[in-house]
Amino acid sequence: MKTADLSYLGFGQTAVPININKIRLIEEAIHNKEGRLTDTGALSVNTGKYTGRSPEDRFIVDNAASHDIVEWGEVNKPFDQDKFDKLYKKVIDYLNPKHLYVYDGFAGADRVYRMPLRVVTDKAYQNLFVNNLFITPPMNQGIHPEFTVIAAPFFKCVPEVDGTNSEAAVIIDFDKRVVLVVGTQYCGEIKKSIFSIMNYRLPRYNVLPMHCSANMSDDGRTALFFGLSGTGKTTLSADPNRRLIGDDEHGWSENGVFNFEGGCYAKCINLKRELEPEIWDAIKTGAVVENVVYDEEGHADFDDTTFTENTRVGYPLNYISNAVIPSVGNNPDTIIFLTADAFGVLPPISKLEKNQAMFHFVSGYTSKLAGTERGVTEPETTFSTCFGAPFLPLPAGQYADLLGKKIEENDCDVYLVNTGWIGGKYGTGERIKLPYTRAMVNAAVNGKLKDVKYVHDDIFNVDVPTSCPGVPSEILNAREQWKDKDEYDKTAKELAQAFIDNIQKYDNLSEEIKSAGPTID
Repeated sequence: MKTADLSYLGFGQTAVPININKIRLIEEAIHNKEGRLTDTGALSVNTGKYTGRSPEDRFIVDNAASHDIVEWGEVNKPFDQDKFDKLYKKVIDYLNPKHLYVYDGFAGADRVYRMPLRVVTDKAYQNLFVNNLFITPPMNQGIHPEFTVIAAPFFKCVPEVDGTNSEAAVIIDFDKRVVLVVGTQYCGEIKKSIFSIMNYRLPRYNVLPMHCSANMSDDGRTALFFGLSGTGKTTLSADPNRRLIGDDEHGWSENGVFNFEGGCYAKCINLKRELEPEIWDAIKTGAVVENVVYDEEGHADFDDTTFTENTRVGYPLNYISNAVIPSVGNNPDTIIFLTADAFGVLPPISKLEKNQAMFHFVSGYTSKLAGTERGVTEPETTFSTCFGAPFLPLPAGQYADLLGKKIEENDCDVYLVNTGWIGGKYGTGERIKLPYTRAMVNAAVNGKLKDVKYVHDDIFNVDVPTSCPGVPSEILNAREQWKDKDEYDKTAKELAQAFIDNIQKYDNLSEEIKSAGPTID
């Protein structure tokens, strides 16, 4: 078995085994009391206090590699280099006497643009997780890691000494090419730290990093699906008639689309086999399940939110029967932006030209529903830059310009699909039926909306088809679904104004992009 000399990182250990096989990792995790086996053979773990990402604890070291490049602000908070170096030494000293696990692999299925990476941790279950989520090379292939993640889930920072926000921290140093993930057991922090690095790294090669899912037809026609949580990104991209390239993170190069990952990190809340059979069947030996409630016999209750609603499972792509492996696709000919508009005013589907697409890409709109968070009593507009604000180190304009360039080069059709409400706001209207949304998406990706008649929506400044196979034509006109047309107009203009106000905060966008969104007379 290959071993790693970790002395270059400051460790005293010079022969740590690399990429231990999964069965042994499971055995060691159970022996170490990190988790337990379920009735399906998956490893169940509880991540304690942190059951999701902790945005307030994420930092980027302010140094020569980042100072003039990173878009500093609430998302990308600067961390002092001297404080990082001192904290780094404390973490290494903490881990040095422990039994360590090393994983070597790649982020990126495209051999030209993939990034070699290393993850060092003292927990077997985290090693198993990254083995599932990243792309593992053959046993005889050595790599030279470009970035290293050092994870110490039980190390606790001292904010007043270490300069962190709490006992937990995720800190990226683009100069030293290392990430500290400390004080949190949640595996998603490791996954998303690598995604942030890819978002920093790839634009210099004219590759667009994307927070989206992707699938393709048997004849190679590729589609991208962008959307925030609750918009249907995973559901709509999981099409039995198309092959899954990936469910979350991709790059778009001149060669086509490629998955950053070698696995999936799926939500388990309210999981039912009849609705999501691919995820259900993937929870088997080798999978890592986080924060799901299991009984003494190892049976799961996926509806139980005792630990969190953000229950998760990590598993390799080859657990999905129709996955594309290696996970690469052609240049896409269709892009779908998904939004769940709880105000009930956006058209169920509309077509976007290039600047409109760049506008909605940067906006990353959906709406937060009443009752989903304490104090939320009415639908609230939610904007997330490029559908992935927490993971974007660079200014939004750089990603938007890349998207516009690739849409133009590949003559892509771009659609905005509202998976939310029609006939009124949340509480008075009704959610668009999923079969109708599926029919719209299928028509879009199969080129059946290219030659239909369109009408212009003057408020949202988009073109709306008057017909779509499998969808009643009256459904396509959002305004006509409202009984009170004056109330529709009022609500639509309020949402349009929110779009206009949001886009103004992006100083680095061209006026052509800013003016391509909704308008109010």
